[in-house]
Amino acid sequence: MKRFVLTTLSILIAVVSQAQKPKELVIKIDVQNKAQKIDNFGAAGAWFTEGIAQNWPAQNREQMAEWLFSKELHASGNPKGIGLSAWRFNIGGGTAEQGDSSGITDFRKRVECFLRPDGTYDWSKQAGYVWFTKKAKEYGVENLIAFSNTPPVQFTRNGLGYKTTKDYISNLKPEHYGHYAGFLATVLKHFDDEGLHFKYISPVNEPQWDWSHAPGQGAKQEGSPWRNDEIARVTRTLDSALTATGSASKILLTEAAQLDYLYAKGGNAAQQTQAFFNPGSKLAFKNLKHLPSLIGGHSYFTDKGDSSRIAIRRHVADTTAKYGVTFWQTEYSMLADGYREGKTGRIPAIDCALFLSKVIHDDLVYGNAAAWQLWNSWEPGSPDFDTRYYLIALKPANKEYTDGTITATKNLWAMGHYSRFIRPGMHRLHIKRQDELSNEQIAQDLMVSAYANEKQMVLVAINYGNEERVLQPEINGFRVKGGADVYLTSGEEGVDMKPSKDESLNDGVKIPGRAIVTVVVNK
Repeated sequence: MKRFVLTTLSILIAVVSQAQKPKELVIKIDVQNKAQKIDNFGAAGAWFTEGIAQNWPAQNREQMAEWLFSKELHASGNPKGIGLSAWRFNIGGGTAEQGDSSGITDFRKRVECFLRPDGTYDWSKQAGYVWFTKKAKEYGVENLIAFSNTPPVQFTRNGLGYKTTKDYISNLKPEHYGHYAGFLATVLKHFDDEGLHFKYISPVNEPQWDWSHAPGQGAKQEGSPWRNDEIARVTRTLDSALTATGSASKILLTEAAQLDYLYAKGGNAAQQTQAFFNPGSKLAFKNLKHLPSLIGGHSYFTDKGDSSRIAIRRHVADTTAKYGVTFWQTEYSMLADGYREGKTGRIPAIDCALFLSKVIHDDLVYGNAAAWQLWNSWEPGSPDFDTRYYLIALKPANKEYTDGTITATKNLWAMGHYSRFIRPGMHRLHIKRQDELSNEQIAQDLMVSAYANEKQMVLVAINYGNEERVLQPEINGFRVKGGADVYLTSGEEGVDMKPSKDESLNDGVKIPGRAIVTVVVNK
């Protein structure tokens, strides 16, 4: 009788122990099974930047720069920053000089222009934007990218930084294409002479939107539509201007407003990969010195629903591969309500961070994005809830925006799980999962992606479920030297890329529920 009781108790203990044991995911990685090469991870510093850099306490802007650009560690082992490898600089169109007559209601979103109406240049303009860009260079950010939302207002059809007619035609006057291209080339040359080199110049932004506001209604920001034929014209003109100034900068197209405009959709700015890179297209670019086989699109409004989001990105990957084009995701924030995933009320910061991580994962894994860039680095808002637009939450002290405080959000560290460790030149690696879940099931489970160069391998795991999991990587072709460095971000306060050193991969890596983990192993 005693033996029976003990046997039964042993079985019960074994059952309970098995039930409490975290579910394991085995993944197989072969370092020779490479996908796309990673070019960069970046973010934009726009609009609010000017007032912050000129008026807010110096320690604030220094801290913001460190959070974004630093690759150093605190004594505790925590990263000081997220080590961005790209920084996006907005070349303004002159709406700030127009003041209230610009029609842009929010003064913080008006932008100065280096070009005066008389044709001379004032390089003291955009001092705040330039300050942060110089900081990016000081920290060793590898890719500086300049982009323009509107031509200078003196070159536009209506003298404004946005459209007043809903016709989807560029606001640039036809006779000013050369002047606009010359302006962009002159700006790049000036900064080259100053030792601040922009590797890329983006002359159009979200060309699919009409960017129109009736007079008196008020506009939100600078912007202009562009038809595909107008994009082709400005690109060829800009290529000639860059050649004339001896520039080494490359042209980045097309900053499509949604990813599906890169391969489908209707209108005069659709199917843009085919329009510009299919040799049979009448608009196809041939022999342009400054135009690489590269196309950029924005992940806005294509993030709702796991099945739809994944399918769109697979279409992007298939289309760009067909025409030999590299795809960059060049802007994203949670503009639409996809990030809510059916939830109501205020969305906690960790939920926003997890959704952001999921979009990055899908753009890289299914879209084969070689770069991933966020809009915007900082905006006013709460650091605790609905952090849908920014990495750093601003709390201005007054309406004039002359002072304020800053807080790093969970989004910052979520992006850092990629940007800090996946360096330019690394390749994403294909992985094989033991569980063989569908892509849609993976999106609600444990998402994993892998990256490597000749010295390091990086795994990024996003646990979308509530239960702790164990990740068990089986690596072929990469001799691991020592243990792994593991970094964790969870909903717990202060757990932001929290490090644990020299963990053995033999026992697997624990991934807490609703958390992001990066694993770094050295060769």
